[in-house]
Amino acid sequence: MIDQYQAFTQSPIGKFVVKNLGLPSPVVLDRFEQGQPVIRGAVLVGAASEGVLSSAIANVLSTIHADSYAGNNTDIQQAAAQVGLNLRAFNSGDKESRFKAVIFDASGIQNSEQLNELHKFFNPIARQIEGSGRVVVVATTPESAKTVKQAIAQRALEGFVKSVGKEFKKGITAQLVYVDDGAANNLESTLRFLLSPRSAYVSGQVIRISKAEVVKVDWNKPLAGKTALVTGASRGIGEAIAHILARDGAHVICLDVPQQQADLDRVAADISGSALGLDITAADAGEKIKAAAQKNGGLDIVVHNAGITRDKTLANMKPELWDLVININLSAAERINDYLLENDGLNANGRIVCVSSISGIAGNLGQTNYAASKAGVIGLVKFTAPILKNGITINAVAPGFIETQMTAAIPFAIREAGRRMNSMNQGGLPVDVAETIAWFASSASTGLNGNVVRVCGQSLLGA
Repeated sequence: MIDQYQAFTQSPIGKFVVKNLGLPSPVVLDRFEQGQPVIRGAVLVGAASEGVLSSAIANVLSTIHADSYAGNNTDIQQAAAQVGLNLRAFNSGDKESRFKAVIFDASGIQNSEQLNELHKFFNPIARQIEGSGRVVVVATTPESAKTVKQAIAQRALEGFVKSVGKEFKKGITAQLVYVDDGAANNLESTLRFLLSPRSAYVSGQVIRISKAEVVKVDWNKPLAGKTALVTGASRGIGEAIAHILARDGAHVICLDVPQQQADLDRVAADISGSALGLDITAADAGEKIKAAAQKNGGLDIVVHNAGITRDKTLANMKPELWDLVININLSAAERINDYLLENDGLNANGRIVCVSSISGIAGNLGQTNYAASKAGVIGLVKFTAPILKNGITINAVAPGFIETQMTAAIPFAIREAGRRMNSMNQGGLPVDVAETIAWFASSASTGLNGNVVRVCGQSLLGA
């Protein structure tokens, strides 16, 4: 659905009205196009003294051939030299330079007094970040800090990053990446995603990376040779997920209820995938999914996207509406996971990605059933992650206001509020959810397990 207000603000008269009345001005976000580099523009790198992650950051920047700059920081310069990265000098007094991305290694911050390193680095260059730019702070997981003071300082970074995401405007995103001890080599897939236009509608997020096997992939086709299953794939977000996973090289099994068979066949044909008409609430759903995947070498990726809403206030909700939503949105995913994990239905280094919602984080009027189901999805991720074996991981995305047929049916005033109540002042697109899922689905994302990342433009709901 076209955002008419955004289109108006891009016109000459619209720009005049917005400027003079102080109205929200949603910029057109950069989004990924096939064949483009990870980042188009200069990258500025900074670090607190004694940072331990600068080498890993420099290695990724070298791999993606980023046009990289740094101030007079010996630690960064040495780290870059070790991996062959040519860091050009940057004088913070140079007000003419512009940066598409800014990365700061905050792992060296040991106490609250040293948080002034953030101000020293960001204050002079805050206005020099380009539209649709990226701010990424990389830090030490507070739980693995060596002292209480260090843990406190590292936790304080969350407030800083989320505030930056709300302040910088112009479609600029801000993220915090916590890295466990020994997990620095697992950074690459996450930095590639966060620096690129693939993360256009992801902002204000905290991502945790744990130590895991390092898996190399062809970044042009990171899912080559993989078989993925996407539930609810006949339209909307599910269709977008199927397209993006296929673009990245996967054979996609598109699943939806038999009533959607015509649309399902269309999507599968468009991406040279296969269609599976199946009710995920059926007792034998897991068994049939495993059988379908065996024709293509077994299952590597499962995306639990299928879901419904049946909105009523709790006082007016019939029990069958409650049961229907819980069963489809949550219980079916539980049963399918149980079957696949107990019956070798997922290949080694497999990926499970679940679709939650900001309703599951913040709640919503008239959605007690839906919010409970989506909060349960987060529980499914959090409590399954620690018990997985064989390199299998589970993560979730939590979309906010995404432009779909479902949101197009929302009354005008509520729809406009949903669009504007975020740092981007606009709704996201199905492709934004799909790109985030593809990042989790990558074989290189071994260090991502148990994360819930909102795709909501940093919505004010549940912030």
